[in-house]
Amino acid sequence: MSRSDDAAATVVMAFVLGAVTGAAVALLMAPATGEETRRLLADKAREGRERANEAARQGREFVNRGKETLSSAIDRGREAYEQARTGATGPATGGGERL
Repeated sequence: MSRSDDAAATVVMAFVLGAVTGAAVALLMAPATGEETRRLLADKAREGRERANEAARQGREFVNRGKETLSSAIDRGREAYEQARTGATGPATGGGERL
């Protein structure tokens, strides 16, 4: 993971924590009955769980794409190495005539 990805993840995490803190303060300061507050908290918790699941899904997709890209690059590197090795040793070890 690059430094820009780490920085972006830090910014997103700070934003989420700020949003949660703001929501908690708003709930504590707003005049509402206990039942209304519990319902609102349950709704917000459900929304947060859905967002977290979506973020986890996107993270898994990102990691899988990275794995596929890395695997493909490794395979291409192996193929290039094999071609270079067989190309370099093939004619040189053929025992051809010298002029």
